[in-house]
Amino acid sequence: MTHLPHASSPDPLAVLLLGPTGSGKTALSLELAERFGGEIVSCDSVAVYRGMELGTAKPTLEERTRAPHHLIDVANPDRPFTAGAYSRAARETLKEIAARGHLPIVTGGTGLYLRALTEGLFSGPARQEELRARLNKSVERHGGGWLHRILRRMDATTAARIHPNDEPKLIRAIEVCVAGHKPMSEAMGRDPLTGFRLLRIGLNPPRQLLYDRLNRRCAAMFAAGLEEETRGLVARYGQVKALDSLGYRQALAVIDGSLSEEAALAAAQQGHRNYAKRQMTWFRREPQVHWIEDFGDEAETVREAAKLIEAALKMSAECHCPYRLE
Repeated sequence: MTHLPHASSPDPLAVLLLGPTGSGKTALSLELAERFGGEIVSCDSVAVYRGMELGTAKPTLEERTRAPHHLIDVANPDRPFTAGAYSRAARETLKEIAARGHLPIVTGGTGLYLRALTEGLFSGPARQEELRARLNKSVERHGGGWLHRILRRMDATTAARIHPNDEPKLIRAIEVCVAGHKPMSEAMGRDPLTGFRLLRIGLNPPRQLLYDRLNRRCAAMFAAGLEEETRGLVARYGQVKALDSLGYRQALAVIDGSLSEEAALAAAQQGHRNYAKRQMTWFRREPQVHWIEDFGDEAETVREAAKLIEAALKMSAECHCPYRLE
């Protein structure tokens, strides 16, 4: 067992597990939490919502008994849980875990949540409704990719971080550039996480094997009753924005009759594969990631990740931090 320092010790370690959906982050986090006395902090923008079980691949109730979990089921789907709210809650949670002498293990695939946690957010300008209306009209005239081209001219750094089809993020970035009179990239990252040493471990399993796993997982979600779960959520909360997430969006299309069950499953599978590609593009920009080219539920992956953590703890001991390895 590894004993971690109390909060009075300088810069306790926090582990960040990165990787695309379906890469086995949950399995790896559980193994590492059991081995190092860790507590798991979810970094998933859909897993925060209560009642959204089948489409989120949350850790099962049985898995949650193996280690303490945080920031799962903390909001109702009709109450948006923003990146800022996540950053504040996650930072406080990390401090509480460290104060207990345990290892925080942040696990999930929502890049914006992770960046909000590690780099912080900025107080941007208020919404510019007139500008937003003009931008929306320009998209109608010029078609897809137009907003991304505008942003590239204004702020190439931010444009590189946003998918060309993500119109809400593109509009916000352009809005910040125009109203703030400087690129969004120059205004961001002014409140970085302090008080922790961050060890980033990334999973990058073979692409086709990942896609096969995602296809099977999507099929299992629908077979387990995703459509019925979605009907219940709509009955309780209405068609809230949270239900626009992958899986639920396609289940809604079955409910309203715009897609057959077969077509919805195919669309969800394609959506998850595309999402995995975008996640890897995002996570490749994270600094100092130790990449493991396999799934998190492979024994060799667990051994390699454990060695990385042990090395980080040993370094702390050599720096006269009171870690003990047994």
